[in-house]
Amino acid sequence: MIPFNKPYVTGLEQDYLEQAVRSGRLSGNGIMTRSVCNRLQNITGASNVLLTTSCSTALDMAAILSGVGHGDEVIVPSFTFPSTANAFVQRGAVPVFADSTDLHPNVSADTIAHLITERTSVIVVTHYAGVPCNMDAINRLAGQHNILVVEDAAMALGSTFNNKPVGSLSPLTAFSFHETKVLGCGEGGALALQRSDLMSRAEIIWEKGTNRAAFQRGQSDHYEWVDIGSSFLPSEIQAAWLMAQLKEAESILNKRAEQWNRYYLSFQHVLPDGFALPVIPENVHHNGSIFYVQCPDRQVRNYLISALQRAGIMAVFHYLPLHSSKMGQKWRSDKTCNQAEKWSDTLVRLPLYHTLSVQDQQFIIDQVVLACRHSVN
Repeated sequence: MIPFNKPYVTGLEQDYLEQAVRSGRLSGNGIMTRSVCNRLQNITGASNVLLTTSCSTALDMAAILSGVGHGDEVIVPSFTFPSTANAFVQRGAVPVFADSTDLHPNVSADTIAHLITERTSVIVVTHYAGVPCNMDAINRLAGQHNILVVEDAAMALGSTFNNKPVGSLSPLTAFSFHETKVLGCGEGGALALQRSDLMSRAEIIWEKGTNRAAFQRGQSDHYEWVDIGSSFLPSEIQAAWLMAQLKEAESILNKRAEQWNRYYLSFQHVLPDGFALPVIPENVHHNGSIFYVQCPDRQVRNYLISALQRAGIMAVFHYLPLHSSKMGQKWRSDKTCNQAEKWSDTLVRLPLYHTLSVQDQQFIIDQVVLACRHSVN
Protein backbone atom coordinates (compact mmCIF):
# COMPACT_ATOMS: atom_id res chain seq x y z
CA MET A 1 0.00 0.00 0.00
CA ILE A 2 1.32 3.44 -0.92
CA PRO A 3 0.60 5.47 2.24
CA PHE A 4 -1.02 8.88 2.24
CA ASN A 5 1.83 10.32 4.31
CA LYS A 6 5.24 9.23 5.56
CA PRO A 7 7.27 11.43 7.95
CA TYR A 8 10.63 12.41 6.50
CA VAL A 9 13.88 11.90 8.41
CA THR A 10 16.66 14.12 7.07
CA GLY A 11 19.54 12.18 8.66
CA LEU A 12 20.62 15.19 10.71
CA GLU A 13 18.28 14.49 13.61
CA GLN A 14 20.72 12.34 15.58
CA ASP A 15 23.35 15.06 15.59
CA TYR A 16 20.97 17.74 16.85
CA LEU A 17 19.50 15.40 19.45
CA GLU A 18 23.00 14.70 20.75
CA GLN A 19 23.69 18.44 20.90
CA ALA A 20 20.56 18.90 22.98
CA VAL A 21 21.61 16.12 25.36
CA ARG A 22 25.16 17.50 25.68
CA SER A 23 23.76 20.93 26.54
CA GLY A 24 22.62 19.46 29.86
CA ARG A 25 19.10 20.81 29.46
CA LEU A 26 16.14 18.98 27.97
CA SER A 27 13.26 21.15 29.19
CA GLY A 28 11.99 23.93 26.94
CA ASN A 29 13.41 27.31 25.97
CA GLY A 30 17.00 26.16 25.80
CA ILE A 31 19.61 26.49 23.05
CA MET A 32 17.66 24.42 20.52
CA THR A 33 14.39 26.23 21.10
CA ARG A 34 16.04 29.61 20.65
CA SER A 35 17.84 28.47 17.49
CA VAL A 36 14.60 27.16 15.99
CA CYS A 37 12.73 30.37 16.84
CA ASN A 38 15.45 32.45 15.18
CA ARG A 39 15.36 30.30 12.05
CA LEU A 40 11.56 30.52 11.92
CA GLN A 41 11.79 34.30 12.19
CA ASN A 42 13.94 34.29 9.07
CA ILE A 43 11.52 32.04 7.17
CA THR A 44 8.34 33.85 8.20
CA GLY A 45 9.54 37.44 8.39
CA ALA A 46 7.81 37.72 11.77
CA SER A 47 9.04 40.09 14.45
CA ASN A 48 9.03 37.27 17.02
CA VAL A 49 8.33 33.53 17.02
CA LEU A 50 7.55 31.28 19.99
CA LEU A 51 7.85 27.52 19.55
CA THR A 52 4.85 25.57 20.89
CA THR A 53 3.81 21.97 21.43
CA SER A 54 1.36 22.13 18.52
CA CYS A 55 -0.50 24.48 16.22
CA SER A 56 -3.51 23.94 18.49
CA THR A 57 -1.65 25.39 21.48
CA ALA A 58 -0.30 28.22 19.33
CA LEU A 59 -3.93 29.06 18.54
CA ASP A 60 -4.75 28.79 22.26
CA MET A 61 -2.09 31.42 22.92
CA ALA A 62 -3.47 33.60 20.13
CA ALA A 63 -6.95 33.36 21.64
CA ILE A 64 -5.67 34.49 25.05
CA LEU A 65 -3.73 37.35 23.48
CA SER A 66 -6.79 38.44 21.49
CA GLY A 67 -8.61 39.20 24.73
CA VAL A 68 -11.85 37.53 23.62
CA GLY A 69 -14.30 36.63 26.33
CA HIS A 70 -17.82 35.44 26.99
CA GLY A 71 -20.24 36.43 24.25
CA ASP A 72 -17.67 37.84 21.83
CA GLU A 73 -18.06 36.60 18.27
CA VAL A 74 -15.13 35.10 16.39
CA ILE A 75 -15.46 34.43 12.67
CA VAL A 76 -13.81 31.12 11.73
CA PRO A 77 -13.85 29.03 8.54
CA SER A 78 -16.31 26.17 8.50
CA PHE A 79 -13.89 24.12 6.39
CA THR A 80 -11.04 23.78 8.86
CA PHE A 81 -9.77 21.64 11.74
CA PRO A 82 -11.67 21.92 15.06
CA SER A 83 -8.65 23.48 16.82
CA THR A 84 -9.22 26.67 14.82
CA ALA A 85 -12.52 27.19 16.63
CA ASN A 86 -11.73 25.40 19.91
CA ALA A 87 -9.07 27.92 20.91
CA PHE A 88 -11.63 30.73 21.01
CA VAL A 89 -14.60 28.70 22.25
CA GLN A 90 -12.50 27.83 25.32
CA ARG A 91 -12.28 31.56 26.06
CA GLY A 92 -16.08 31.85 26.00
CA ALA A 93 -16.37 33.21 22.47
CA VAL A 94 -19.14 32.32 20.02
CA PRO A 95 -17.89 30.88 16.71
CA VAL A 96 -19.48 32.30 13.57
CA PHE A 97 -18.78 30.06 10.59
CA ALA A 98 -17.61 31.53 7.29
CA ASP A 99 -18.09 29.73 4.00
CA SER A 100 -15.38 28.75 1.53
CA THR A 101 -15.18 30.26 -1.94
CA ASP A 102 -16.35 28.33 -4.98
CA LEU A 103 -12.82 28.17 -6.44
CA HIS A 104 -10.88 27.20 -3.31
CA PRO A 105 -11.59 25.83 0.18
CA ASN A 106 -10.28 29.10 1.68
CA VAL A 107 -12.52 31.86 3.01
CA SER A 108 -12.40 35.35 1.50
CA ALA A 109 -13.29 38.91 2.45
CA ASP A 110 -16.58 38.39 0.57
CA THR A 111 -17.53 35.27 2.55
CA ILE A 112 -16.61 37.03 5.81
CA ALA A 113 -18.00 40.56 5.40
CA HIS A 114 -21.72 39.81 5.90
CA LEU A 115 -20.95 37.95 9.15
CA ILE A 116 -19.45 40.96 10.94
CA THR A 117 -21.51 42.44 13.78
CA GLU A 118 -20.82 44.84 16.62
CA ARG A 119 -19.82 41.77 18.70
CA THR A 120 -17.16 40.52 16.27
CA SER A 121 -13.75 40.61 17.97
CA VAL A 122 -11.56 38.36 15.84
CA ILE A 123 -11.42 37.01 12.29
CA VAL A 124 -9.56 33.71 11.94
CA VAL A 125 -8.54 32.43 8.51
CA THR A 126 -7.05 29.09 7.47
CA HIS A 127 -4.65 28.79 4.54
CA TYR A 128 -5.90 25.47 3.20
CA ALA A 129 -3.32 23.27 1.45
CA GLY A 130 -0.68 25.92 2.10
CA VAL A 131 -2.38 28.39 -0.27
CA PRO A 132 -2.72 31.78 1.45
CA CYS A 133 -6.04 33.58 1.53
CA ASN A 134 -6.24 37.07 0.03
CA MET A 135 -4.82 38.71 3.14
CA ASP A 136 -4.79 42.22 1.69
CA ALA A 137 -8.56 42.16 1.31
CA ILE A 138 -9.15 40.43 4.65
CA ASN A 139 -6.84 42.75 6.59
CA ARG A 140 -8.43 45.76 4.91
CA LEU A 141 -11.91 44.54 5.91
CA ALA A 142 -10.76 43.85 9.48
CA GLY A 143 -9.13 47.26 9.73
CA GLN A 144 -12.37 48.98 8.75
CA HIS A 145 -14.04 47.39 11.77
CA ASN A 146 -11.06 47.39 14.19
CA ILE A 147 -11.04 43.58 14.31
CA LEU A 148 -7.97 41.46 15.08
CA VAL A 149 -6.89 38.95 12.41
CA VAL A 150 -5.41 35.57 13.36
CA GLU A 151 -4.05 33.20 10.72
CA ASP A 152 -4.22 29.44 11.09
CA ALA A 153 -1.22 28.64 8.91
CA ALA A 154 -0.87 25.04 10.05
CA MET A 155 -0.17 24.00 6.45
CA ALA A 156 1.48 27.17 5.13
CA LEU A 157 5.07 27.48 6.38
CA GLY A 158 7.14 28.72 3.45
CA SER A 159 4.17 30.05 1.47
CA THR A 160 3.94 33.69 0.38
CA PHE A 161 1.25 36.21 -0.57
CA ASN A 162 2.33 39.13 -2.77
CA ASN A 163 5.93 38.03 -2.14
CA LYS A 164 5.47 38.40 1.62
CA PRO A 165 5.92 35.24 3.71
CA VAL A 166 3.05 33.84 5.71
CA GLY A 167 3.82 34.88 9.26
CA SER A 168 4.45 38.50 8.33
CA LEU A 169 0.95 39.35 7.08
CA SER A 170 -1.10 39.66 10.29
CA PRO A 171 -0.58 40.22 14.03
CA LEU A 172 -0.76 36.53 15.01
CA THR A 173 -0.06 33.44 12.89
CA ALA A 174 -0.05 29.81 14.07
CA PHE A 175 2.01 27.08 12.37
CA SER A 176 2.08 23.29 12.69
CA PHE A 177 4.97 20.84 12.70
CA HIS A 178 2.81 17.73 12.97
CA GLU A 179 4.28 14.76 11.15
CA THR A 180 1.77 15.23 8.32
CA LYS A 181 3.15 18.68 7.48
CA VAL A 182 5.91 19.50 4.99
CA LEU A 183 8.31 20.07 7.91
CA GLY A 184 7.63 18.21 11.13
CA CYS A 185 8.86 17.01 14.50
CA GLY A 186 6.09 14.53 15.32
CA GLU A 187 4.05 17.09 17.24
CA GLY A 188 4.92 20.77 17.31
CA GLY A 189 3.87 24.28 16.39
CA ALA A 190 4.79 27.94 16.58
CA LEU A 191 3.16 31.32 17.09
CA ALA A 192 4.50 34.16 14.94
CA LEU A 193 3.91 37.69 16.21
CA GLN A 194 4.00 40.87 14.13
CA ARG A 195 2.96 43.26 16.91
CA SER A 196 5.72 44.10 19.36
CA ASP A 197 3.17 45.18 21.97
CA LEU A 198 1.96 41.57 22.21
CA MET A 199 5.35 39.93 22.69
CA SER A 200 5.89 40.60 26.39
CA ARG A 201 2.55 39.10 27.37
CA ALA A 202 2.90 36.26 24.84
CA GLU A 203 6.15 35.18 26.47
CA ILE A 204 4.48 35.17 29.90
CA ILE A 205 1.53 33.11 28.64
CA TRP A 206 4.03 30.75 26.96
CA GLU A 207 5.87 30.25 30.26
CA LYS A 208 2.87 29.16 32.34
CA GLY A 209 1.80 32.69 33.24
CA THR A 210 5.16 33.57 34.80
CA ASN A 211 7.96 35.99 33.97
CA ARG A 212 10.42 33.09 33.87
CA ALA A 213 11.84 33.97 30.44
CA ALA A 214 12.70 37.48 31.61
CA PHE A 215 14.27 35.99 34.75
CA GLN A 216 16.42 33.66 32.63
CA ARG A 217 17.67 36.65 30.65
CA GLY A 218 18.67 38.41 33.88
CA GLN A 219 15.93 41.02 33.54
CA SER A 220 14.43 40.11 36.92
CA ASP A 221 15.91 38.82 40.18
CA HIS A 222 13.06 36.30 40.59
CA TYR A 223 10.13 34.91 38.67
CA GLU A 224 6.53 34.66 39.78
CA TRP A 225 2.96 34.17 38.60
CA VAL A 226 1.92 37.34 36.76
CA ASP A 227 -0.82 36.32 34.28
CA ILE A 228 -2.79 33.38 32.97
CA GLY A 229 -0.87 30.88 30.88
CA SER A 230 0.06 27.26 30.45
CA SER A 231 2.97 25.00 29.53
CA PHE A 232 2.97 25.84 25.84
CA LEU A 233 6.66 25.36 25.05
CA PRO A 234 8.02 22.00 23.84
CA SER A 235 11.09 20.18 25.12
CA GLU A 236 14.55 20.58 23.64
CA ILE A 237 14.14 17.10 22.13
CA GLN A 238 11.30 18.27 19.87
CA ALA A 239 13.18 21.45 19.06
CA ALA A 240 16.30 19.48 18.11
CA TRP A 241 14.31 17.26 15.75
CA LEU A 242 12.70 20.30 14.16
CA MET A 243 16.08 22.00 13.78
CA ALA A 244 17.22 19.10 11.60
CA GLN A 245 14.15 19.62 9.41
CA LEU A 246 14.62 23.39 9.18
CA LYS A 247 18.27 22.93 8.23
CA GLU A 248 17.04 21.12 5.11
CA ALA A 249 13.95 23.31 4.60
CA GLU A 250 14.94 24.66 1.19
CA SER A 251 15.59 21.24 -0.34
CA ILE A 252 12.48 19.76 1.29
CA LEU A 253 10.28 22.56 -0.05
CA ASN A 254 11.86 22.32 -3.52
CA LYS A 255 11.25 18.57 -3.65
CA ARG A 256 7.64 19.07 -2.55
CA ALA A 257 7.13 21.66 -5.30
CA GLU A 258 8.45 19.20 -7.90
CA GLN A 259 6.07 16.49 -6.70
CA TRP A 260 3.08 18.85 -6.55
CA ASN A 261 3.80 20.17 -10.05
CA ARG A 262 4.18 16.64 -11.41
CA TYR A 263 0.66 15.83 -10.24
CA TYR A 264 -0.75 19.07 -11.62
CA LEU A 265 0.88 18.89 -15.05
CA SER A 266 0.04 15.19 -15.43
CA PHE A 267 -3.66 15.76 -14.69
CA GLN A 268 -4.06 19.14 -16.37
CA HIS A 269 -5.56 18.04 -19.68
CA VAL A 270 -6.58 14.42 -19.11
CA LEU A 271 -9.24 14.32 -16.39
CA PRO A 272 -12.87 14.06 -17.57
CA ASP A 273 -15.28 16.99 -17.38
CA GLY A 274 -16.57 17.57 -13.86
CA PHE A 275 -13.21 17.01 -12.19
CA ALA A 276 -11.13 20.00 -11.10
CA LEU A 277 -7.58 20.69 -9.96
CA PRO A 278 -6.40 23.19 -7.33
CA VAL A 279 -6.70 26.86 -8.32
CA ILE A 280 -3.63 28.89 -7.34
CA PRO A 281 -3.86 32.72 -7.55
CA GLU A 282 -1.06 34.43 -9.49
CA ASN A 283 0.11 36.46 -6.48
CA VAL A 284 0.53 33.34 -4.33
CA HIS A 285 3.47 30.99 -3.87
CA HIS A 286 2.44 27.88 -1.95
CA ASN A 287 4.48 25.19 -0.23
CA GLY A 288 2.84 22.16 -1.87
CA SER A 289 1.35 21.02 1.41
CA ILE A 290 -1.54 19.09 -0.14
CA PHE A 291 -2.50 17.98 -3.63
CA TYR A 292 -6.17 17.28 -4.18
CA VAL A 293 -8.58 16.45 -6.96
CA GLN A 294 -12.12 17.80 -6.79
CA CYS A 295 -14.75 15.30 -7.93
CA PRO A 296 -18.18 16.06 -9.43
CA ASP A 297 -20.05 14.80 -6.35
CA ARG A 298 -19.78 12.73 -3.19
CA GLN A 299 -20.64 9.45 -4.92
CA VAL A 300 -17.80 9.86 -7.41
CA ARG A 301 -15.45 10.92 -4.60
CA ASN A 302 -16.20 7.72 -2.69
CA TYR A 303 -15.72 5.67 -5.85
CA LEU A 304 -12.33 7.27 -6.51
CA ILE A 305 -11.11 6.63 -2.95
CA SER A 306 -12.28 3.01 -3.10
CA ALA A 307 -10.76 2.42 -6.54
CA LEU A 308 -7.42 3.78 -5.40
CA GLN A 309 -7.51 1.67 -2.25
CA ARG A 310 -8.11 -1.45 -4.36
CA ALA A 311 -5.04 -0.46 -6.38
CA GLY A 312 -2.96 -0.18 -3.20
CA ILE A 313 -3.08 3.60 -2.84
CA MET A 314 -4.22 5.43 0.30
CA ALA A 315 -6.17 8.54 -0.72
CA VAL A 316 -8.44 10.40 1.70
CA PHE A 317 -11.08 13.11 1.94
CA HIS A 318 -10.68 15.90 4.49
CA TYR A 319 -12.68 18.05 6.91
CA LEU A 320 -16.32 17.70 7.78
CA PRO A 321 -17.59 21.31 7.97
CA LEU A 322 -17.61 22.69 11.50
CA HIS A 323 -21.02 24.34 11.14
CA SER A 324 -22.70 20.97 10.53
CA SER A 325 -20.70 19.02 13.13
CA LYS A 326 -22.19 17.89 16.44
CA MET A 327 -20.32 20.63 18.32
CA GLY A 328 -20.90 23.29 15.69
CA GLN A 329 -24.65 22.84 15.78
CA LYS A 330 -24.70 24.10 19.37
CA TRP A 331 -24.51 27.60 17.93
CA ARG A 332 -27.68 28.29 15.99
CA SER A 333 -27.19 30.18 12.76
CA ASP A 334 -29.27 31.00 9.73
CA LYS A 335 -26.10 31.32 7.66
CA THR A 336 -25.37 28.54 5.19
CA CYS A 337 -21.94 27.26 4.19
CA ASN A 338 -22.82 25.53 0.94
CA GLN A 339 -19.34 25.77 -0.54
CA ALA A 340 -17.73 24.25 2.56
CA GLU A 341 -20.15 21.35 2.26
CA LYS A 342 -19.28 20.99 -1.42
CA TRP A 343 -15.56 20.83 -0.69
CA SER A 344 -16.15 18.32 2.08
CA ASP A 345 -18.16 16.11 -0.28
CA THR A 346 -15.92 16.28 -3.34
CA LEU A 347 -12.27 16.74 -2.38
CA VAL A 348 -9.80 13.82 -2.51
CA ARG A 349 -6.24 14.21 -1.21
CA LEU A 350 -3.51 12.17 -2.89
CA PRO A 351 -0.32 10.77 -1.33
CA LEU A 352 2.38 13.42 -1.06
CA TYR A 353 5.55 13.04 1.02
CA HIS A 354 9.27 13.57 0.59
CA THR A 355 10.26 9.97 -0.16
CA LEU A 356 7.43 9.32 -2.63
CA SER A 357 9.29 7.99 -5.67
CA VAL A 358 8.70 9.16 -9.23
CA GLN A 359 7.65 5.61 -10.11
CA ASP A 360 5.08 5.41 -7.31
CA GLN A 361 3.77 8.87 -8.12
CA GLN A 362 3.36 7.94 -11.78
CA PHE A 363 1.47 4.82 -10.71
CA ILE A 364 -0.85 6.99 -8.61
CA ILE A 365 -1.38 9.36 -11.54
CA ASP A 366 -2.24 6.49 -13.89
CA GLN A 367 -4.68 4.96 -11.41
CA VAL A 368 -6.39 8.30 -10.71
CA VAL A 369 -6.90 8.95 -14.42
CA LEU A 370 -8.22 5.42 -14.93
CA ALA A 371 -10.63 5.62 -11.98
CA CYS A 372 -11.88 9.09 -12.94
CA ARG A 373 -12.65 7.92 -16.47
CA HIS A 374 -14.41 4.80 -15.22
CA SER A 375 -16.51 6.86 -12.81
CA VAL A 376 -18.21 8.79 -15.59
CA ASN A 377 -18.81 5.86 -17.96
